[in-house]
Amino acid sequence: MAVQGAAHRAAHSPGRAGRAIIAVALGVAGALSAALMAVMTAVPAQAAQVVTLCYERADVRPWRTEDGRGLNFELLKLAGERAGVTFDFQSMPFKRCLAQLKANAVDGAFAVSFKTDRREIGEYPGGATPDVAKRMHIDKYVLLRRKGSNVEWDGKALYNVDGAIGAQLGYSVTDVLRSLNVTVDEGSQRADELVRKLLAGRVAAAAVGGSDARTLLAGPYGPQIEALPRPLIEKPYFLLLSHQMVERRPELARRIWDAVEAARNSAAYRKLEKLEVPEAGKGKQP
Repeated sequence: MAVQGAAHRAAHSPGRAGRAIIAVALGVAGALSAALMAVMTAVPAQAAQVVTLCYERADVRPWRTEDGRGLNFELLKLAGERAGVTFDFQSMPFKRCLAQLKANAVDGAFAVSFKTDRREIGEYPGGATPDVAKRMHIDKYVLLRRKGSNVEWDGKALYNVDGAIGAQLGYSVTDVLRSLNVTVDEGSQRADELVRKLLAGRVAAAAVGGSDARTLLAGPYGPQIEALPRPLIEKPYFLLLSHQMVERRPELARRIWDAVEAARNSAAYRKLEKLEVPEAGKGKQP
């Protein structure tokens, strides 16, 4: 108002002094307008919501690595762009990640296979019957045995098991093994720890994820171990979101899950997936 008043008075004042005041007033007004426009145009850039996700601190190639590389991160990057969110990734042991999710200390956890009791921790897309179309990926569990071992799996039952079957702590495959009436040793955090137990004779076989099995067979333990030809089970893996997010921001949760589905089906992601997982797109995906 003071600037406008000065300009009004100057408009009725003769001489160069009046014209100078008008010029100054107009300059100030222009600067204020430019500043206002800058603030208004900056608002959309600040609108992206930050969503905190935890993941297991382990290399599970090609899906993810401890330092934030792999197909899971590529997928979530594409999904975040579609959903208009920024993901903040935090790595930690798997059990702690699930505990943080249950406490609503993080907004989500990935990549998590379905177990009924995990719905107490967070929510799957689709709820009690997860929507497989909104999965992040599919992987399988296989059995590793020492070379020369007689442990067998025919797709329905295990034979010649002379001890416990090892599995990683908190992994869903432990339920599958117990349903086969075998003793389960889930005292290992990592797949390589599990193989060392196997080679030491402390477990009869080891149930590991397909990607872990490929890595172990190609590594230094490879000459001493082998994978049984039939997988134990094949499972979809999901982005599990916190109960707090689903209850308080249901539209955002739906938008994120929808974006995961759209990103996974995109040409950009399929190209990346085929490079890392040659069997992708050959009829295995439901």
